[in-house]
Amino acid sequence: MSAPVSAETTAPLTPVDYRLLSLQRRMHTVRNEVIGHPLYAQLRSVEDVQVFMEHHVFAVWDFMSLLKTLQAALTSVETAWAPTRHKAARRLINEIVLGEESDVDPFGQPASHYELYLDAMRQAGADTRAIVRFVSKLQNGFKAKDMLRFNLAEIDEATMDFLKATDRILKRGKLHQTAAAFTFGREDLIPDMFTALIKKLYAEHPTELSAFVYYLDRHIELDGDEHGPMAIQMMKNLCKEDDELWLEAEDACVEALEARLKLWDAIAAKVRTGALVS
Repeated sequence: MSAPVSAETTAPLTPVDYRLLSLQRRMHTVRNEVIGHPLYAQLRSVEDVQVFMEHHVFAVWDFMSLLKTLQAALTSVETAWAPTRHKAARRLINEIVLGEESDVDPFGQPASHYELYLDAMRQAGADTRAIVRFVSKLQNGFKAKDMLRFNLAEIDEATMDFLKATDRILKRGKLHQTAAAFTFGREDLIPDMFTALIKKLYAEHPTELSAFVYYLDRHIELDGDEHGPMAIQMMKNLCKEDDELWLEAEDACVEALEARLKLWDAIAAKVRTGALVS
């Protein structure tokens, strides 16, 4: 979702563009570590994919925490409706919410991406108990802060650390930091190589991985070329020419990417040992 600003663009760069370039340079190293992580090449069997999915599903769920925070702040969700001043941002956020919450499954029925992912896990034979336990407790009235503080769903440590990293960004209540983690630290991080590897495995195991391939294809199709520039424009509108806001946004980007890198490290270690989520 984070298409880089090119110095060769025909339009002259503005002061805001230079600040965006600074942010992208700051996160360049850790972002490349995530995209080029050896984990992807380790996924050589359905069992390896199961281990990946059992952890990555929490990132799929966690993405909605960022998205819903942005929706609440940038769009009007009050009963007494009034338009907000963030015209372009509210369109972006509402479009992504529509795609994430109300996409369609392979049979044309409405389904969220989280639900598509759960279906893919079940088809692949991955263990869904941890994520189902986690979401069920939220549905039954448990507070997210208590879930994370006391690990009430008994999630493994690496996944819990990842969720806590996002929670720390959200707790600061700084919209530009939430938007930065959303724009640069999330859904564009799964590289083409990963999709190619999964599709290669799918050719060998179509009855186990067809739903996962469908999820990945929908994800790529909906993310597309339009959301990236819109998300970057959202960042520009939120930070403008305020150096302090841009620096704080940089911090949030790096924080989100480092959390993802640690999660990838943990999954890679589990794949190597053949360990599954308990």
